[in-house]
Amino acid sequence: MKKMGKLMGVLLAGMVAVSLLAGCGGGAAPEKRTIKVGIGLNEQSPQYKGLEKFKEIVERDSKGRIEVQLFASSQLGDDTKMMTALRAGTLEMTCPSTAPISGLDKKWMVFDLPFLFPNEEVADKVLDGPVGQKYLDSLSTQGIKGIAFWENGYRQLTNSKVNVKTPADVKGLKIRTMENPVHLATFRTLGANPTPMPLGELFTSMQQHIVDGQENPLTTIYLQKYYEVQKYTSVTNHFYSPFVFMFSQKIWNTLPKEDQELIARAGKEAGIYQRKTNREMMQEASASLEKAGMVVTRLTPEQAQAFVDATKDIAGQFEAEIGKDNVQEVKAEIAKYSQK
Repeated sequence: MKKMGKLMGVLLAGMVAVSLLAGCGGGAAPEKRTIKVGIGLNEQSPQYKGLEKFKEIVERDSKGRIEVQLFASSQLGDDTKMMTALRAGTLEMTCPSTAPISGLDKKWMVFDLPFLFPNEEVADKVLDGPVGQKYLDSLSTQGIKGIAFWENGYRQLTNSKVNVKTPADVKGLKIRTMENPVHLATFRTLGANPTPMPLGELFTSMQQHIVDGQENPLTTIYLQKYYEVQKYTSVTNHFYSPFVFMFSQKIWNTLPKEDQELIARAGKEAGIYQRKTNREMMQEASASLEKAGMVVTRLTPEQAQAFVDATKDIAGQFEAEIGKDNVQEVKAEIAKYSQK
């Protein structure tokens, strides 16, 4: 009986120990996880290279427990469809420009005002500062976790008909734009006929002369091979276009804190790398477009100012929708950093 009592005591102690370990998670292996990320641009783009850096950091620091799968060239849909998937919790991540986000929240249109940021350095400081964080945090009301601002870059105008040097040259051109009210109004003000369409349809539409041209950063113009169906590029810098690296809020809320911290840190670190890569490739793209046979026109300061003057009333047109306070806050932040 004494032996039986000792045996029962040992078994009981063992069961208590197992219970305690299970209760504190000591016996459970960390959960393996897959993160799918979709973008519209192709695998040669600076955006995709930024995603590769993100994948490298996450898989390295999670010791392979978290796998990151990358999908380029609109394989998972256009920006709007992928954001809808994030909100529904059927896709983990995407990285659209700010323009389509305005369909969810109109205050985001502030970042699409023409000639808003004087240079990339000021854009970095504003977007990485408290104002930028405020906008990222606001996405939570839309079912999206905003992680970091990346860079699409200054947008330039291409077309197959005329070498654009003045606002008058834009008149009558059918230009593909994103589905964004500010972009549409800006090109209407310049006398163009703006035509929204998904990026995936653009090359064929230019090839078939459904549209005369489009506007995108130089890297996109080169890597999407628009030089095959376009003759002229004008370096207008009319919009500075940030990317927003975002996660599904629904899925984010299910992640352990350590995974949230890893993903957020990796998104910011990869964003710094992506911006640097984007700016290096932008310089290369300009020369490559000329080698490919395009006429690349760099506007004189006077010519550039004519575009600024022609679109100066756009901010006023959208102030009520964006919110006067929002416009003033962003412009004040830009002015602060521009003076340093």
